Amino acid sequence: MENKIGTLRLVGNIEGWSYLALLFIAMPLKYFAGIPMAVKIVGMAHGLLFIGFVAALVDASLKHRWGRGFSVFGFVASLVPFGTFFLNKKLIRLEEKHCIGI
Repeated sequence: MENKIGTLRLVGNIEGWSYLALLFIAMPLKYFAGIPMAVKIVGMAHGLLFIGFVAALVDASLKHRWGRGFSVFGFVASLVPFGTFFLNKKLIRLEEKHCIGI
C-alpha cells in the first residue's frame, strides 16, 4: 500500500478492536468462565497486530517525517483502550491535509 497513513489507520483500527476483545471478552471468559484458551487465542492475535501497528507507525513516521512527539503519541495511544480510535481521528485530518497538499 502506497498510502502509509491509510495503512496505519487500518492496522490501528484492527489492533484497537483486538485490544477491546482481549480486555472485554477474552479476559472475562478466562476469569469468570474458566476458559483460559480465550486469552491465549485473542492475546496472540492482538500481539501480532500490535507488532504490525508499531511497524506501520514507524513506516508512516519515517515517510511523513513526523516528529518524535507525534510518533510517541501514536505508540502511547495504542497502549490505552480506545486510544487507537482517537489516533485514527487525528490521522484522518493528517491524511486529508496530505491529499490536499497543504
